[in-house]
Amino acid sequence: MRFYLDHAATSPLRPEARDAWLAAAEVPGNASSTHGAGQHARRVLEESRERAAAVLGCDAIEVIFTSGGTESVNTALQGLWRSRTAGTDAVVLPDAEHHATTDTVASLAEDGAQVRAVRVDGRAHIDLAAFTAALGGAAVATALIANNESGTINDAAGLSAVAAAAGVPLHLDAIAAWGHLPLSFRRLRGAAPAASGLVAMSVAGHKIGAPVGTGALVVARSARLAPLLHGGAQQRGLRAGTQDVAGAAAFAAALEAVEEEREAETARLRALRDRLITGIRSAVPSAVLLGDPTDRLPGNAHLLFPDAVGESLLFLLDAAGIAASTGSACQAGVAEPSHVVLAMGRSEQEARSALRFTLGRTSGDEDVDAVLAVIADVYERASGARSAARS
Repeated sequence: MRFYLDHAATSPLRPEARDAWLAAAEVPGNASSTHGAGQHARRVLEESRERAAAVLGCDAIEVIFTSGGTESVNTALQGLWRSRTAGTDAVVLPDAEHHATTDTVASLAEDGAQVRAVRVDGRAHIDLAAFTAALGGAAVATALIANNESGTINDAAGLSAVAAAAGVPLHLDAIAAWGHLPLSFRRLRGAAPAASGLVAMSVAGHKIGAPVGTGALVVARSARLAPLLHGGAQQRGLRAGTQDVAGAAAFAAALEAVEEEREAETARLRALRDRLITGIRSAVPSAVLLGDPTDRLPGNAHLLFPDAVGESLLFLLDAAGIAASTGSACQAGVAEPSHVVLAMGRSEQEARSALRFTLGRTSGDEDVDAVLAVIADVYERASGARSAARS
């Protein structure tokens, strides 16, 4: 693939993370063993936890290393709901969440959870008033800091504050947002009571250039979670099993590198993204930018191409050596309309006509140029195919 514009699905491995993984992988021993080799592995693991905590804005004991975003989300939502106070069964769920969240909540609903849906507006912003109204007596609430499809940034501090005021534990999904926004678990949590407000936050390694299969769930010291996995007392008993020392080292290295360059990269990616959006809308005047036009992730360009099927657009772009996406990569291969676009008030046909370009560390002008060189022809061919199918 010559031109990669799908960083929101997976961002290429960073050299810092690769080198940290290789170095840690040479360390023998199980981090739970008491012999010298095991204690060496333990030192590497705990140093990685401390480094990750320094970037995430939390205490080291609050970092639970996981296999990635999906596990982190499941651990938070299932763990919080299953340790809930008797009589509080409701889960507060905004309409445009990632499938890792919506599918987990659907599973909890089968076990008796009452789902309180919260609308988003036409730009995919979570309605803070509706979110607040849904909190009363809930067992747990969840929300995206930034929407993974539209790129729209939500008021994370506001969501945390209203959850704390309502006495409801909140999970924030920072998977799409991390590395692009100035985030800190401690700062977002503020002066929340012990077991309410922001108590858990999910981060995925492969979104920031760490290896696939790495990530973390930040869990406040005061939070009560029932573990998903049993069989050991590792990581406060919240995630049993032999810990991945090399993965933790690589994840910590990626976190540090991303944070060090975040401000400069945000400005650079914003400029590239704006040139991409302007160029696409010039070449295809009917294209519509989805999500908030300004309050969005710096590398995200989510557009609606009327009368064209997203899968056709992807196929034609791929043939030109360009990687993009119709939405969440976790739903790849599933020909269904985007639930995010539907939640924004668009029709089913429009929800099948959206395309997401996402830029990252390896993106440059040549990637934008490649898209702009072919997008008019790609759109004409894709929209023509739909017209032919109708006739």
